[in-house]
Amino acid sequence: MDSSSTGKSALGMEGNITALLGYIISIVALISIFIEKDNKFVRFHALQSVFWSLAVVVLLIATMIIGIILSTVFGYVSSALGALVFGLTMLLYFGLFIVFVVGVIYAAIQAYGGKHFKFPIIGNLAEKYT
Repeated sequence: MDSSSTGKSALGMEGNITALLGYIISIVALISIFIEKDNKFVRFHALQSVFWSLAVVVLLIATMIIGIILSTVFGYVSSALGALVFGLTMLLYFGLFIVFVVGVIYAAIQAYGGKHFKFPIIGNLAEKYT
């Protein structure tokens, strides 16, 4: 599928531009989910963008909660050990954030190119609700 077959979106822009913006500006994806009825390309990418963001936010929150709990528990043994665990948690947190940003950039580029790129698991879910 090339960008010429992505059609116009309900927002009045080319479908590939709307899909690209949906990854970069989350509100565009949210609006597209609610108003896009005809363009399946735009609707798919909007749903995938929102699902990707939600999945990463859940992982980041879970990582932080687990890190705080583990650093507290290990902090009772040794404050240095607690600090080390917290530091490792922050590295994991930062790594997850980098994965999120790289995923957004890659998906946005694919959408702009008119491709039906799917993230594992999340892409299937977005396709199901398209």
